[in-house]
Amino acid sequence: MSSLAALSGERTIDRREAVSIDPATGNELARYPFSDPAEQEIILAAAWNGFRAWRAVSVTDRMAVFRRMAITLRETTDRLARLITLEMGKPIAQARAEVGKCADLCEWYATHAPALLAEEQVDVGTDGEASIAHLPLGPILAVMPWNFPLWQVLRAAVPILAAGNGFVLKHADNVQGNALALAVAFRIAGLPEGAFSVLNVDRDDLPRIIADPRIAAVTVTAGVAAGAAVASEAGRHLKKSVLELGGTDPCIILADADLDRAVPAAVQARFQNSGQVCIAGKRLIVEASIAEEFIRRFVVAAAALRVGDPFDEATDLGPLARHRLRTELQAQVEASLAKGARLLLGGAVPEGAGSYYPATVLADVTPDMPVFREETFGPVAAITVATDAEHAVRLANDSDYGLSGALWCGDPARGARIARRIETGGVFVNGVAMSDPRVPIGGIRRSGYGRELSYFGLREFCNTQLVWVRG
Repeated sequence: MSSLAALSGERTIDRREAVSIDPATGNELARYPFSDPAEQEIILAAAWNGFRAWRAVSVTDRMAVFRRMAITLRETTDRLARLITLEMGKPIAQARAEVGKCADLCEWYATHAPALLAEEQVDVGTDGEASIAHLPLGPILAVMPWNFPLWQVLRAAVPILAAGNGFVLKHADNVQGNALALAVAFRIAGLPEGAFSVLNVDRDDLPRIIADPRIAAVTVTAGVAAGAAVASEAGRHLKKSVLELGGTDPCIILADADLDRAVPAAVQARFQNSGQVCIAGKRLIVEASIAEEFIRRFVVAAAALRVGDPFDEATDLGPLARHRLRTELQAQVEASLAKGARLLLGGAVPEGAGSYYPATVLADVTPDMPVFREETFGPVAAITVATDAEHAVRLANDSDYGLSGALWCGDPARGARIARRIETGGVFVNGVAMSDPRVPIGGIRRSGYGRELSYFGLREFCNTQLVWVRG
């Protein structure tokens, strides 16, 4: 199977359609036929025309669209949240929170993008006048994941569109309903037809689409193999790409940490969205003097999480989005146990329908184990004991990835100093790793390159154009 096959997840036969499955029951929800080449041409032509119309809109008027988009999202929160829960199993309270976060994102860019996109004057003395403008590139192809089916798309789309680009969405097969719902919301908000396009295609069609001269660049959130394959295709055609590819994010708890804050935060970080979060604190690295107490409290809190119907307001852990994910997660757990990890909680596939998996905690984890070395995309916490802060940093950096991290300690200033030695794209001291429009998100190493959000994401897909005028 090719690297691009990783984008399609479950498929073991060459279907010509995307299939949406309810992960809580295993029942089929809908089928969405892939676009054939003729349909793809229509969509790409519309995307190009939509981009040309959109880039001609003033920045002020673009921001009005995002304000209306925020209103549209808030007015349809319940319907959108239900769709998220149906297609990928997110607990309904968390699904509503995702919709609200998307509305907040639209409002933030509507407020701040005009200043961030303003022309910059450069002092060249008496040698004329120079200015720098941030101009759009064209339609950007976005290959997006299912774990936050609205947020992941909009955190890329809103800054890309705010800069005047077009946006062509190739969403994950299992959340096509969410893709179409976003297209409807943008139309209601007043975005020109085609400026936000949904392209439901088979993986084998991606190289041709990336090569199309109307596609200016590519942004990808996916696994390493799929991201590398898409980036390789973009590179062949000298097109920029931004990659966010997940990781094995460390969460360090030092001896002077406030455990009353650190324990519930670590539980939230690891088990939110049923553990299916790229920037989740997957490797818990605890200083030895507090390890026993931290582990005791963490296991108690994790054991209290309720696994069940994702539409039940009391549910903490819904099903994993795909059956295959559970199979892979269980294999990682069993391989780690075989290497000497100690099972403190969970660790067994439950009987019954759906792709449920319990909150699982492994202790005595060492760097040679899959739950330390590989990304675990599900509710599995791997706890490793460090002798001191120096050892904790070495363990944190012992990874091929470098997306995000967290550190808990009693002295915030010391925490900030230590954070600069952690080799990730972001570190959160005494807080849970999160994506926020005010700050950039992105990684290094096998976690990818480039940044989303903040002014970094706004300018990633811009032509930073200098105009120097002499008399």
